[in-house]
Amino acid sequence: MNIIKRNGMEVPFDRQKIVTAITKANETVNEEARLKPIYIEAIAQDVEEAVMARISVVHVEDIQDMVVFALMKHAPVVAMKYEKYREKRAMIRRANTTDDKILSLINCENEEVKQENSNKNPIINSTQRDYMAGEVSRDLSDRILLPKEVVDAHKAGIIHFHDSDYFAQKEHNCDLVNLEDMLQNGTVISDTLIEKPHSFHTACNITTQIIAQVASNQYGGQSFSLAHLVPFVEVSRQKIRKHLAAEMEVTGVILNKEQQEAVVAMRLKDEITKGIQTIQYQLITLMTCNGQAPFVTMFMYLDEVPEGRQRDDLAMLIEEVLKQRYQGVKNEKGVWITPAFPKLIYVLDEDNITEDSKYWYLTKQAARCTAKRMVPDYISAKIMKEMKGAVYTCMGCRSFLTAEKDIRNEDGSMKFYGRFNQGVVTINLVDVALSSGKDMDKFWKILDERLELCHKALRCRHERLLGTPSDVAPILWQFGALSRLKKGEPIDKLLYGGYSTISLGYAGLYEMCMYMTGKSHTDEEAKPFALSVMQKLNDKCAEWRAVENIGYSVYGTPLESTTYKFAKALQKRFGIIKDVTDHNYITNSYHVNVREKIDAFSKLKFESEFQKLSPGGAISYVEVPDMQDNIPAVLSIMQFIYENIMYAELNTKSDYCECCGYDGEIKVVKDDSGKLVWECPNCGNRDQNKMSVARRTCGYIGTQWWNAGRTEEISQRILHVSIGENEIVNVQ
Repeated sequence: MNIIKRNGMEVPFDRQKIVTAITKANETVNEEARLKPIYIEAIAQDVEEAVMARISVVHVEDIQDMVVFALMKHAPVVAMKYEKYREKRAMIRRANTTDDKILSLINCENEEVKQENSNKNPIINSTQRDYMAGEVSRDLSDRILLPKEVVDAHKAGIIHFHDSDYFAQKEHNCDLVNLEDMLQNGTVISDTLIEKPHSFHTACNITTQIIAQVASNQYGGQSFSLAHLVPFVEVSRQKIRKHLAAEMEVTGVILNKEQQEAVVAMRLKDEITKGIQTIQYQLITLMTCNGQAPFVTMFMYLDEVPEGRQRDDLAMLIEEVLKQRYQGVKNEKGVWITPAFPKLIYVLDEDNITEDSKYWYLTKQAARCTAKRMVPDYISAKIMKEMKGAVYTCMGCRSFLTAEKDIRNEDGSMKFYGRFNQGVVTINLVDVALSSGKDMDKFWKILDERLELCHKALRCRHERLLGTPSDVAPILWQFGALSRLKKGEPIDKLLYGGYSTISLGYAGLYEMCMYMTGKSHTDEEAKPFALSVMQKLNDKCAEWRAVENIGYSVYGTPLESTTYKFAKALQKRFGIIKDVTDHNYITNSYHVNVREKIDAFSKLKFESEFQKLSPGGAISYVEVPDMQDNIPAVLSIMQFIYENIMYAELNTKSDYCECCGYDGEIKVVKDDSGKLVWECPNCGNRDQNKMSVARRTCGYIGTQWWNAGRTEEISQRILHVSIGENEIVNVQ
C-alpha cells in the first residue's frame, strides 16, 4: 500500500516510521506516563490495518491523525508530545514548501499533480514548466495576494479558490471567442497582421492559430462557432469557379453548366474535408504554453446563419465535423481512438429533431458519433430560448453567460461572442451542513457566513483583473478575440455591467441533503430544501450584482480533482458518515449521486429544475453502456433532451487495450493492496501505458487518468439505461 507525502510524492507505507515517531515522543515524557514498546507496536499495527482498509491512497497527514487518535485513547501525555513535535515540523515546512514541490515535479514524483488534470501529461517539459510556474504563483497568492481567511478556508476545503496557480498573472477563466470579427476584419498574431482569408481552408488555418493564442493567454476553456466559418465556403466556391473558367480557357476543354457545377462541388467538398481536418488535427496536436491541447469547444447551430445557401453550407460543415470525429484519430500504435478535443456541441431544434425535418440526417449522424466517440453534447434550442431568451454556446465546457439584453452588437442583436468569465470560487455545501449539526437555523446562518466568504474571494478575483492593461494579451483585448481596446487601455469596462460573468460555484447538494434530511434531493420531501438552497445562492448573486454592477452568477462546479480534496477535508473534520463522507469524492453541483438508481429520463427531467437555478453554468448527463448497435435509443434520449432540458450529454465508453485489441469497456478494479487500477477484462492488462481510456469527468473528456477520488467515482457510476433490442428499459 502506498501513501502520499506532503510534497505529493507517492511512496510505500512503512509501519516502522510510525513506531519510530511514537517512540521519540514517548521518550520525552515521564517514565510513569510512557507506553511500553508492545503497546507502541500495537498502535502501529492498528494504524497499518486502517490504512490498508482504505479504498484509495492515504495522505501522510491522515496517518498522523490516526496515530494521534490512538494515542489519545491510551497515552494522552504522549499524544500531546507527538502533536507538539508534529507542529514544530509543520512550522519548519511552512517556512518554504515550494522548493520541495517543484523538485518533486521535476523528478516526476508528485502523484497529486500527476492526477490533477486528466488532460495534462505531467511528464513532458512544457507541462512541468506550467506546473512549476503555478507553484510559484500559488505560493505568492497564499502568502501575499489573498486574505488569510480565504487561504485558510481554501486549504481546509470549506471553499475552493479555483486556479490559484494562475491568480498572480492576472489571467481570467473562459471565453466566447469572437471568431467572426477576427476573420472578417483581420487580426494580429505575434506582431503579424493576419488579413481576411481568401479561402475556406485558409480560414480554418487561421482559426487554429487564434485558438492556440487565446489558450496561451487564459487558463479556462474557450468556444467558437462553426457558423463563423460559413462565409468562407462561398469565398472558396467562387474562387474554384474562377479557376475552373481559367482552366477551360487554357485547355480548350469546355464543360456545360451542369458539369461545371459538379466539378466545383467536388473540389469544394475536398477543400471542406481538408479544412475541417486542419481544425480537428491541429487542435489536438497543438500544445499551448499551459502544456496541453487547447480546451476548446466547437458550437454547431444551424439557425445561427440565414436559411438557404448559408444554412446548407453550415450543414455541410457540420456533417464533415461529425464524420471525421466518428472516425477518431490514430494513436502512436496506429489505432483509431477517441480524442479529447475539440469538444462538440450540437443544437437540437425544429429543423433537425424529427424524422421529417430537413436536417434529420445530421441528427442521426450526431447520434452515431455520440455512441462511438462521446460527442457531441446537446443544447435544446427550445428550452434554452425559454430559459435564456436566445441560443448560444457556453464558454468552454459549461460556463454560461447571463443574456443581458442591453449588451448588443452594432446591428442591435444580442452580443455573446467576445464575452468572458472572470473566475470561479466554490462553496462546499456539505461542510456547511456538517458544521450545522443538523440544526436548520444554524445551517442558514453558516451558509450566509460562507457565502460572504465566497463573495470576498470573488472580489479578490475581480480586483486582481482591475487595471490590467490590454497589452498583457493583445490577441484577447486588442485584436478581436474579446475586444479591440487601444494599446495601454485597461480592461476595466469589460468587468462591469454583466459584459463578463464571475461565478459562485457549489458542490455536494446531494450529500448536504442526505445529512440534513436523511434523504436524497431526488426525494420529494428533500427536494424543496435543495431548491431553497439553490435559490439562496441566486438571491445572493442578485444582491451583490445590484450593488456592485458585476456579473455574479451561480455555477454548477464540475469538480475534477477537487472532488477528492473536498471529500478528504470532510473526512478529516467530521469523520466517516454514511452516504455523506464515506466515499473519496463528493457529488458535482446539483447532480444525482452516481450510486443512485434512476432512469435516464427521470434523471434529466429532475435535473432540468436545477439547471434553471444554475444560470452561470450547468450540464447534465446520463450514464449509458455501449450504444453503437442501438442508435434509435440514442435518438430517443436526444429527443427527450430537446423537450425537457437545456444542456445534456451521454456518457458512453470509448476504450482500447493495446495488448489484446479489446475495444470494449476497460474496468476499474482493486489490486492486491486495495488500490484502484484500470484493467482490461479481456486479457488482464493493467499497464496504463498500454491502454487508451476516455471518460467524461467534468464536461470535457479526460484521457490522462484521474486521482483516487475521481477514479472511485467513475467506478461506482450506475447506468441510467439498459439496452434491449430496440428500446430503453428503466433500470429500476
